[in-house]
Amino acid sequence: MSTDTNATVQANVQEESGKKQSSFREFLKRLAKNKLALFGGIVFLLICLTAIFAPLIAPYDYQAMDMANKYLSPSLEHLFGTDQYGRDIFSRVIYGGRWSLTLGVASSIVSTVLGIVVGSIAGYFGGKVDSVIMRFIDILQCIPGILLTICIASVLGTGLFNTVLAMSFGGIWGTARMLRGQILTVRNQEYVEAAKATNVSEGRIILKYVIPNSIQPIIVQACMGIGGTIMGAAGLSFLGLGIQPPMPEWGAMLNDGRSYLRYYPNMLFAPMLFIALTVMSISFFGDGLRDAMDPRLKE
Repeated sequence: MSTDTNATVQANVQEESGKKQSSFREFLKRLAKNKLALFGGIVFLLICLTAIFAPLIAPYDYQAMDMANKYLSPSLEHLFGTDQYGRDIFSRVIYGGRWSLTLGVASSIVSTVLGIVVGSIAGYFGGKVDSVIMRFIDILQCIPGILLTICIASVLGTGLFNTVLAMSFGGIWGTARMLRGQILTVRNQEYVEAAKATNVSEGRIILKYVIPNSIQPIIVQACMGIGGTIMGAAGLSFLGLGIQPPMPEWGAMLNDGRSYLRYYPNMLFAPMLFIALTVMSISFFGDGLRDAMDPRLKE
């Protein structure tokens, strides 16, 4: 009898595993059919690889100054020209991707993780806990996001870590609200009730049953949020509240070049081009990811 039971359990586990693998293959097929998503993913991957291997790709040291060759126009020797200190703009843009991409990805991850924690608590427990958390979120969302970010960045100061914290804070509440809505529809499902009936702990129910079945829209939002945080981080650096010169972050480069827009527009064009390409590629890939996860949305 015990042997039959074990065989049945093993068969159920294998069947469930097969269903998950089949669903994942279907997801990959739908994603592969979306040409814009593939294009966006490839472009973003190339930008990331360029930033990672910047020491091998950049033709010059991004900090090396050459006052005899400042304000040079784009040429084969300097693809994007040189800035007011004679530094090669192409090299600085490539190295700047390290800072901008780190800010975008790290801020998106931190805000998503914290949003999942807050949203899970509010959605699963409900009642007074939900009411208190949601009223607090309502108050914070009444404040314009960029204004809140600027205020936090002003208090914390400049630097990579402080900028990540400032950028993350504004994204927590949208994630929390979205996940809460998903959990409200999941928490009363039969598998959750069955887990409760077998005395599974609340934390295990949330981690094993509730969050995995509510996480799809959060993944898409986190992916597309990377583009928004990259632009937000560039905006902070442009205002002097993010990464500080001489670090070649894209927003800081825009701030450096804005005074030379009339006579040397190439100083702004290069970082603007990379910001636009990065945000566009993430947007294309995020749209494709959303359609692949839930084909009904496209229909």
